Amino acid sequence: MDGVTETALVSPVSHLSLISLFLEADIVVKAVIIGLLLASVWSWAIIIDKAILYSKMRKQMDRFEKTFWSGQSLEELYRSLSGRTPQGMASVFVAAMREWKRSFEAGARSQFGLQSRIDKVLDVTISRETGRLESRLLFLATVGSAGPFVGLFGTVWGIMNSFQSIAASNNTSLAVVAPGIAEALLATALGLLAAIPAVVAYNKLSAEAGKIGGRLEGFADEFSAILSRQADERGE
Repeated sequence: MDGVTETALVSPVSHLSLISLFLEADIVVKAVIIGLLLASVWSWAIIIDKAILYSKMRKQMDRFEKTFWSGQSLEELYRSLSGRTPQGMASVFVAAMREWKRSFEAGARSQFGLQSRIDKVLDVTISRETGRLESRLLFLATVGSAGPFVGLFGTVWGIMNSFQSIAASNNTSLAVVAPGIAEALLATALGLLAAIPAVVAYNKLSAEAGKIGGRLEGFADEFSAILSRQADERGE
């Protein structure tokens, strides 16, 4: 008798593995769980990709600034970069130099018009670079804000099914209630598991993107002033 009782007590507990909970869950709860798992995997892919991109971007900007302020002529630096596909500060530099050269080759005489065009090119290039840095960060923000609610929806749906099962079986023992409640709470746990890293990463990556964008804008202002002085010298 004791052996039968012990088996009855152990069986429900051993039955509550994550895989068995998923397999026995309602179709709606399964859809919620699968969606949250996919969102979590994609969030981590974005986090890793952005971390690598930002690290590479910082190193590229450090190298470019060192070369730019080393005293090398702007023409030589432009020729060395124009044949590539520059990114970051190099992209800002090449875009401004290209407009500068086109304007003087076309015989531009208005210094104000030249400066206005260069500033416009700088703004567009910075906007394009920051857009590349911030792309897909909105997905992290969406997962961070919606993930817990999606998980909560799965939990509520699972608990509703559990109560229906209790009502149908007229049995309120723990062995009947526990599996349904566990299935429901699994959805909430996965919602939090997807949302917490996404929120933390979004805040961190957004701050990093802002710092990189600030460096690009600072360099653009300095380079615009340099080109303005050179334009004045040529106009004299």
